[in-house]
Amino acid sequence: MARFTIPRNVYFGEGVIEELKNLKGKRAVIVIGGGSIKKSGALDKIEGYLKEAGMEIKLIEGVESDPSVDTVMRGVKIMQEFEPDWIVGVGGGSPIDAAKAMWVFYEYPEFTFEEAAKPFNLPQLRTKAKFAAVTTTSGTGTEVTSFSVITDNKTGVKYPIADYNITPDIAIVDTNLVQTMSPKLVAHTGMDALTHAFEAYVSKVKNEFTDALAMKSIEIMKENIVKSYNGNKEARSKMHLAQCLAGMSFSNAILGIVHSMSHKTGKIFNIPHGCANAIYLPYVIQFNKKTAGKTYADISRRLGLSGNSEDELVNSLVEMVRDFNKKMNIPLTLKEFGINEEFFNEKLEEIATTSVVDPCTGTNPRDISIEEMKKLFICTYYGNEVEF
Repeated sequence: MARFTIPRNVYFGEGVIEELKNLKGKRAVIVIGGGSIKKSGALDKIEGYLKEAGMEIKLIEGVESDPSVDTVMRGVKIMQEFEPDWIVGVGGGSPIDAAKAMWVFYEYPEFTFEEAAKPFNLPQLRTKAKFAAVTTTSGTGTEVTSFSVITDNKTGVKYPIADYNITPDIAIVDTNLVQTMSPKLVAHTGMDALTHAFEAYVSKVKNEFTDALAMKSIEIMKENIVKSYNGNKEARSKMHLAQCLAGMSFSNAILGIVHSMSHKTGKIFNIPHGCANAIYLPYVIQFNKKTAGKTYADISRRLGLSGNSEDELVNSLVEMVRDFNKKMNIPLTLKEFGINEEFFNEKLEEIATTSVVDPCTGTNPRDISIEEMKKLFICTYYGNEVEF
């Protein structure tokens, strides 16, 4: 049996943040990261609309990148005292991921992170609160996904929570909220979204629903990702919708080894997630073409790229991704990013081993061994073509 799950309601377009005034409840907590949401005036609007809905409001702020267990439990304590019936996660992936985890432990205080990290093992949520996600970046798709990743900073252990229960009830995809993103953030989040769509389209568990969303997302991003980077307002709006489509797709089709590699090198190499995805994606396409060449060629044809054979079409797709990176000032290799060669070699065994056991590796279209993963990382470091 196949299953496809997305939020019950997705509001998208200019000014749709106003839909928050139609929520029914008594108390809402708003979970945010840093001060940008305050400086932009968006937080004032969110608070205003929730008050218009007749709700008392409590703010939980200071969610860091790679949200931590400590941050989640701090938020849970506030929720237990305040007793909200709505949790509103606002921002990029980190605040919304943290808010999802807070939701779990607010409703089930005795639950553990070890239990939560077992795939599709959460108890039934919505016994105390519902969840609304307001996305302010165009990349993670977390406003429509069933995922959250929390890090224990004391041990370094990451807890990936994957369960349809944490799919938000409502997603607010307001295109006005992304117009002030910096070019670098636009580039990194855009390539993250493109990677979501590519990996969902070739996943071992993809289906007709996920294919439709992923392909449409890719078509929109091909035409708008560079324009968005260059500050075109309409292109930024279209990218915001495209990343949401990609999020719906990968939430149901899962991902592949681009994300496995990014998950296991982000902290070690201090490389932003979207930037890492952008670097790894062309090499992974080359690696995967032995089993997914036909599917990549299908993407290439649908995008109108050049090529008469499967190999030529896949090569055109690889060059398209590299061209996006060049035009948005993203490095093409780990070496170009600035990773020290000695440090890279020192960590190679570790990152290859941990990447192979990452949950995303299981749905990659081609199986990979630790030795193959090492060779793949070496290609991404030096810029070598993948020919194995």
